[in-house]
Amino acid sequence: MNSIQDIWNMVLERMGTELYATTINTWFNDTEPVALENNTLILYSPSDFKRSTIQDRFLPNIVAALKDIFSAEFTIQLLDDAGLDAYRTKGAAVQEEPRSVSLFESDHFTFDNFVVGPSNKLAFAASRAVASHPAEHYNPLFIYGDSGLGKTHLIYAIAHEIRHQRPSAKIVYIKGDDFINEFIEMVRSGKNQDFRTKYREADLLLVDDIQFVAGKEETQNEFFHTFNTLYEAGRQIVLTSDRPPQEMSKLDDRLRTRFEWGLLVDVQPPDLETRIAIVKNKAAQLGLTLSDDIINYIAENVTSNVRQLEGTVKKIKAYKDLLESDTTTENVNEAIADMLRKENEFIPTPEVIISEICKVFRVDEKVVRGQQRDRAAVRSRQVAMYLIRRMSNYSYADIGKEFGGRDHTTVMHSIEQVEQRMAKDPSFAETVKAITSNINSRK
Repeated sequence: MNSIQDIWNMVLERMGTELYATTINTWFNDTEPVALENNTLILYSPSDFKRSTIQDRFLPNIVAALKDIFSAEFTIQLLDDAGLDAYRTKGAAVQEEPRSVSLFESDHFTFDNFVVGPSNKLAFAASRAVASHPAEHYNPLFIYGDSGLGKTHLIYAIAHEIRHQRPSAKIVYIKGDDFINEFIEMVRSGKNQDFRTKYREADLLLVDDIQFVAGKEETQNEFFHTFNTLYEAGRQIVLTSDRPPQEMSKLDDRLRTRFEWGLLVDVQPPDLETRIAIVKNKAAQLGLTLSDDIINYIAENVTSNVRQLEGTVKKIKAYKDLLESDTTTENVNEAIADMLRKENEFIPTPEVIISEICKVFRVDEKVVRGQQRDRAAVRSRQVAMYLIRRMSNYSYADIGKEFGGRDHTTVMHSIEQVEQRMAKDPSFAETVKAITSNINSRK
């Protein structure tokens, strides 16, 4: 491995095992590697559209490829023409802030660009209040909900607004898993003071996906003291998670209490009217003209989350620009077939899942749903909870109701037990996969 180009070629080769060659050629044909420094891969792309698409769709693939090559975590910095010139002028000095800082310094993730609806109205209002009066009312602000619903957009918007009001404010953004990795590196290198200065002197601390620190004892202890230092100094803390604190079974009670000190707000999947507004907003941003019929068609069929809706519009834009295709319903359907909710999409019910488990483990449905504690009953019940969570839209609480009103923490523990056993026992993992296959075959 003699150069940054060699590394980039290896990244592309590894991504080729998951992505089609045409996909890689389309989106990365003019992407150039600039440098690999301090676990940051710096890339340059002259196309705003391609750069935005790489940012939204392919960063996980690049990061995964780098981890496969180096067995380490990396961040990605994407440069435009101005960024490349500035980088070279500075003698290839990489900014110390995380890559995402540049995102909230742009005009992309702002409150004005956030589409508000019934599913996110409270989270939006709370975020604006925090941005206007940091640490005065809602500290910490804890935003939770499934992936792709706009949590990260909101915390970028908070940072963008505070940066506008106070250009000198020290804003620190970090993802939960990156905080863990930085803490481990701090312990390894002995740079305790640098690490603590970075986080404990921040005016605004934004932590995305804080749920990753749960179960990491030393990391939780470090974050506990960081939280206390910032809170007592009157600094604003904003956290996001895929679940509320009470559903984090391995979260330290001290942290759970502190996370609940301020305001907890959730974001839910957008309703039809909001989805229509999101499609219109994204199309306008991209300079794409779509008829009302096309907009309604997308909104009625792409229902999972905001990120998928925006990705759909971007893909239509790509088809139009790269293939010169018209935006008819037929062409749109072809362009986004992999994103559309099919009319016959199969989401198995708990009854279907439990019936297949009963066949494999040779137990009665009453045993699976009941209170028996023998090994066969517990094993089949835990697998049932795991598959219902994995294959349906049921929440932990909903699953608990299916099994005699069990508490959500019991459900979470059961799912963790199955995941741990699958990791250690290949035979058991194959059994679970076989049950999954049997369930899917009933479509």
